[in-house]
Amino acid sequence: MIISDKAIKYGNNVDTDVIIPARYLNTSNEDELASHCFEDLDKDFLEKSKDRKIIIAGENFGCGSSREHAPISIKASGIKLIIAESFARIFFRNAINIGLPVIANAEAAKSIKDGDIVEVDFSRGIIKDVTKDIEFKTNPFPEFIQKLISSGGYVNYVKSEVSKGNK
Repeated sequence: MIISDKAIKYGNNVDTDVIIPARYLNTSNEDELASHCFEDLDKDFLEKSKDRKIIIAGENFGCGSSREHAPISIKASGIKLIIAESFARIFFRNAINIGLPVIANAEAAKSIKDGDIVEVDFSRGIIKDVTKDIEFKTNPFPEFIQKLISSGGYVNYVKSEVSKGNK
């Protein structure tokens, strides 16, 4: 599995309250959540995300409350991948569960700049900043996690497996 696109860069401690403000938690409609994603942090996010599909961030991305709305709003806005120096553990797990790939790699996150073209090969564990022609090693995603992401998340994966008769 390979993802390649331009980067949007954010700093440290991006919490779930700025990813999707609490005033919008009265809906689970993904399109509605996406329309408010990052609006308190970056009023231009929706415009940027039209042609940039990878978020690069600093330490502790997704800190704050454990709401699933945060990764859902990011994924629904069209973002394909988040690379950060580190993630809040519950955000990391919620993202994987909904099929949004996240990679913790401090070296890549520090080096990649806003607007850089980034390519990630999940099977080989390679993050490449195409703009600078620099590669970073990371742990390859296990095949099971790649299947979860390809299926669109854990719930879709389980539905698919059950429909195939796999239990």
